[in-house]
Amino acid sequence: MFKNVISKRAIIYPLLMLSAMWFGYFLQTQGFFGSCFGAIIPLLPEGLLGVVTSPLLHGNIDHIIGNSIPIAALMFLLYQFYPLVANKVFIIGWLATGLLVWLLPPIDILTGEYMYTCTIGASGVVYVLAFFLFFSGVFKWNTKLLTISMLVVLYYGSLVWGMLPEELFYNMQEPSKISWQAHLSGAVVGSIIAFAFKNVGEKKKKFIWEFPNYYSEKDDKLWQEYKENHPEDFLELPYKKRDDIWDHLDELRKR
Repeated sequence: MFKNVISKRAIIYPLLMLSAMWFGYFLQTQGFFGSCFGAIIPLLPEGLLGVVTSPLLHGNIDHIIGNSIPIAALMFLLYQFYPLVANKVFIIGWLATGLLVWLLPPIDILTGEYMYTCTIGASGVVYVLAFFLFFSGVFKWNTKLLTISMLVVLYYGSLVWGMLPEELFYNMQEPSKISWQAHLSGAVVGSIIAFAFKNVGEKKKKFIWEFPNYYSEKDDKLWQEYKENHPEDFLELPYKKRDDIWDHLDELRKR
């Protein structure tokens, strides 16, 4: 019974992603991804490789742990409740977010100065998944999927602040190492994908009580069961006497 409730893909794919992330981090610790190699470097050709590889690389142990938990939870929800589009959402979200980060000019919004930045980490993908799950439930207006949307808001609602530069909230001696551009890109891409796939998969279910003017005796199971179990109640049904037009002749003449 448990196997019928939980999708295998909802378990396997998050584990594969986590394995890839931790393997990438292991390679980093061994010196395979030194300097900015494998990172997204905006507007520079050598930074395009990061569109594919950057979500698998992380700055330190806290960075990868901080991304591993939401990746596992959100990927589980994606593959469990959106199996028809899960692969497309994940792959398109990954690549589109990375490309958008690469296209955004790395300018300090407070000073206007150009910065040479190297962006790594899976946080962009986290934002794709979180915003897709939230807006997809809203767009479909399906009770079950709306519940998923509310869960995402409950646990990851604070993600919205990550789309803004830290410099707006704190006095910092040096530029923040957190890429708000990646977060904003992921949120935008996830929302667009949710809108694009709003008609795919589960939609809002309409129940009979949502149609107040509709009633069919054949669809009333309780009534049908009662008729089958109590046939004696229907042997002599009262019928309205058929009107005889001659009984109303005088009334018609007055008109």
